[in-house]
Amino acid sequence: MPATKLQARYTERGPVPEAVIEAVPFEVPDLQPGQVLLEVMAAPINPSDVLTLTGQYGSLPPLPAVGGNEGVGRVIERGPGADHIAVGQVVLLPVGSGTWATHLVADAARLIALPDVADYAQLSMLAVNPPTAALLLSDFVQLQPGDWIIQNAANSAVGSYVVQLAALRGVRTVNVVRRESAVAGVAALGGDVVLVDGDDLAARVKAATEGAAIKLAIDAVGGASTRYLAATLAESGTVVTYGALSGAPSELSARDLVFNDVTAKGFWLARWFRTTSPAQQAQLFAELAGLVAAGKLSAPIEATYDLSQVKAAVAAAAKGERGGKILLVPNPS
Repeated sequence: MPATKLQARYTERGPVPEAVIEAVPFEVPDLQPGQVLLEVMAAPINPSDVLTLTGQYGSLPPLPAVGGNEGVGRVIERGPGADHIAVGQVVLLPVGSGTWATHLVADAARLIALPDVADYAQLSMLAVNPPTAALLLSDFVQLQPGDWIIQNAANSAVGSYVVQLAALRGVRTVNVVRRESAVAGVAALGGDVVLVDGDDLAARVKAATEGAAIKLAIDAVGGASTRYLAATLAESGTVVTYGALSGAPSELSARDLVFNDVTAKGFWLARWFRTTSPAQQAQLFAELAGLVAAGKLSAPIEATYDLSQVKAAVAAAAKGERGGKILLVPNPS
């Protein structure tokens, strides 16, 4: 175990996310009954993490706080009454527990065991983006093999998981990106159709899919892009918004709402965690972990950083036009 244990802590929020976060030493508290000590093996930096540092996310922890909402770790010490989990077990870190740290104390009851045969970097991204993609595909529209969906921000982490999970279910995807340079990557991942966003999107989608009925639109951008997606939907289709990368309010036309009976809904993973039983959560995570372990589900990674480099890592995560996720690797295996 490293002599100096570090946490990426912030005591204020501000417009430049890397300016408010810093890796600082900390002392591990004594383990209480039911607790375990974990060494953090990998933890991603998600857009929601950056927005939390700038104060723009929908739910903000009290200050001071430790950054990071997900990751993967290994049990290295058990407190009294935590004998049901083995030392050495690889686990999914509790969501929202401040995972940007070399070590973390957690309640053993909140841990989800993971296979010790997969890529830890890929496992570290299991708690946020894969379930978001899976639930977007299952909880709003009953999709059957051969059906079509459309999504924007298709080159994002969630977008890449949507492509892969849809393909595994026999669902075909129209994938919208905001720049031409992102087209090839999404196509290589298995996207059936990849198009650059624009006000003529509906016409281009109709041509590319030979007029296929599209039941579901998945929106991470907001602004006019929501309206462009909605215009591609079949009658009584559904558009689900889970992000607002443009920073603009989502737009929908009266034509789509009134004459095409489009339904608009929102999705927030934090609400799913609050309203879903631990058993149901564990079931979904076990399914997704199995796909990761089998090499059937992954996300591109642009770079990894040591925890001491957290400022550079956050700056890299906050910039646009990345080729993959930014990860912190506090304890390289």
